[in-house]
Amino acid sequence: MQNEQALVARCIKGERLAQHELYEQYARQMMVVCMRYCKSREDAEDVLQEAFVKIFNSLEKFRGESSIKYWIKRIVINTALNHHRKKVYLYPHLDIEEVHHLGDEDVEIANYNYRDLLAILQSLPQGCQVIFNLYAVEGYKHKEIATMLSISEGTSKSQYARARSLIRDLITETGEVKHG
Repeated sequence: MQNEQALVARCIKGERLAQHELYEQYARQMMVVCMRYCKSREDAEDVLQEAFVKIFNSLEKFRGESSIKYWIKRIVINTALNHHRKKVYLYPHLDIEEVHHLGDEDVEIANYNYRDLLAILQSLPQGCQVIFNLYAVEGYKHKEIATMLSISEGTSKSQYARARSLIRDLITETGEVKHG
């Protein structure tokens, strides 16, 4: 924690070496986050670059109330959401009342590697992809997601249900990930 605070302080002073060190320490992990929200590596790289510009421009606002990693991750997620805000007006909007029984069974994903899981996530329609990540991966509640994306809570729930259904279909139809 003290090393973290010292690194942040050096970055705020404008020390290029410290900024490079902070970037190197977190860029790889944050690229993984970006890839979950983007359809291509190029988009993810753009989001990552934009996020780190925001991070360095607002680092003096970091109050140390959470870890620097968590603070950086929030900026990366928000940057990814902003990057895709226009696209997030989502696949056909369904309210939760319109979603028919999708089954409550969980999809077994333990046997899939990271690349296969990423391919599954990236194959989802943009709205489903974003909401699945926010709910299932990041742990936000549907009410929070609705506020973040300016959609109804029902739309968040229906997009999540659709994402689960699509993922289940991708995995169970053939027992393997469909690419393309």
